[in-house]
Amino acid sequence: MASLMENLIDVLDKESNEYEGLLELSRQKTPIIVSGDLEKLQEITDEEQRAVSRITHFDKQREEITADIANVLNKDVTALKLANLIQMLEGRPKEQGALADAHDRLQAAVRELQRTNEQNKELLNNALEMVEFEMNMYQSMRTAPETANYNRGAYNSGDTMGVVSQGFDTRQ
Repeated sequence: MASLMENLIDVLDKESNEYEGLLELSRQKTPIIVSGDLEKLQEITDEEQRAVSRITHFDKQREEITADIANVLNKDVTALKLANLIQMLEGRPKEQGALADAHDRLQAAVRELQRTNEQNKELLNNALEMVEFEMNMYQSMRTAPETANYNRGAYNSGDTMGVVSQGFDTRQ
């Protein structure tokens, strides 16, 4: 049982390190979103994907170790949570403290990552709204008002005022 706890603490520490690395990437992404540097944003997104892959690997290891601990304790694995394990280790203060520290560190990293990602989401939504606004402005420039000239049949024969472009030039 002691080696299982050591393995669990080790995996939680590794998972926490990965979440903290992911948090740092999210923090780096914030000014890049503001500046609109798509190449850098793609690089960070690719690195985030690699970090998520590593986190998934550690998460599976954590689930396997937790299942082994549940078997040893003769408990239901779905009901066995880290908080419950921490309480069960009252007789082993060293392991209890290490597990509690690893658990708290992981929770803090995940909470901060959620906050940072929410902020980045808002920035991206604002950027999309700005792009939509600019597209609407571009379209409204193309539909300039017409002069009010009518012919004998009461049809508008007016010309469009201003410069009318023929569409978006993709060759640029």
